[in-house]
Amino acid sequence: MRIEFPHSDREDFLWTGDRLRIGSGADNDLQLFQDAAAEHHAVIRLDPAIGLILEVVAGADRVYVNARPVRERAMLRYGDILGLGRSRMLLCADAVTDVAAEKAVPAIGASTGVIGIRAVAGPLSGKVWSLTRQLRFGTGGIALPMASGESVCFDIERAPQGLLLLATMQSARFPLRVNGLVASLPRRLLPGDQVGLGMHRWVVEAPGLLADRVEPVPPAPSPAIGPEVTAAPRGEVWWLILTAAILAMGIALVLWIHR
Repeated sequence: MRIEFPHSDREDFLWTGDRLRIGSGADNDLQLFQDAAAEHHAVIRLDPAIGLILEVVAGADRVYVNARPVRERAMLRYGDILGLGRSRMLLCADAVTDVAAEKAVPAIGASTGVIGIRAVAGPLSGKVWSLTRQLRFGTGGIALPMASGESVCFDIERAPQGLLLLATMQSARFPLRVNGLVASLPRRLLPGDQVGLGMHRWVVEAPGLLADRVEPVPPAPSPAIGPEVTAAPRGEVWWLILTAAILAMGIALVLWIHR
């Protein structure tokens, strides 16, 4: 994971562990200014089953995720902006991991499944759009207010090669980002990806993109065969069983006669 500090001269911070401690104390992994954070302010940990989780240390001031306050715990996505005091941090996916994830999912035709685009931050937050063929945000489409007052226009389009992010009019100040990384367009989108533009955030909710990825059902295991069966052909085994049964009946008959 890489952390950028927007509108700051501070260099990017790289982290490869599974537990990142943030605060003003010298024993933190990411140290902030003393007037911007508590000595031990927050922890970001990577859960293999869930993803990134933010935990605010007890007694520390709240942390803001995409301008929303978090007092105790919150799930994070790559592309989120964290606010601690006067520090702003943009969480970015690792470029190599991001490319690998894109290649791991096969391209699926434009007609496959249901796809939704959900706004999770910014003035459009809470709205969801169903994507049939194309969604246009900005000029000529869904109104997209920008703090800079710029006119922008980008599309999310279903194509034979998958779900694509395209742009015809970009912002000079705020580039389109996917999972925190500046997007090289056209860019293929995957389920769970977060598209960012300035204060806006959209998440791709697309179970349909994975609808054709049906895992093969493993064949049922064959019943275990005992050693007495493997020691001889099946016909010979049944013949031995039948012979034993006849002998047992004969012995029982002899004993009954001589009672």
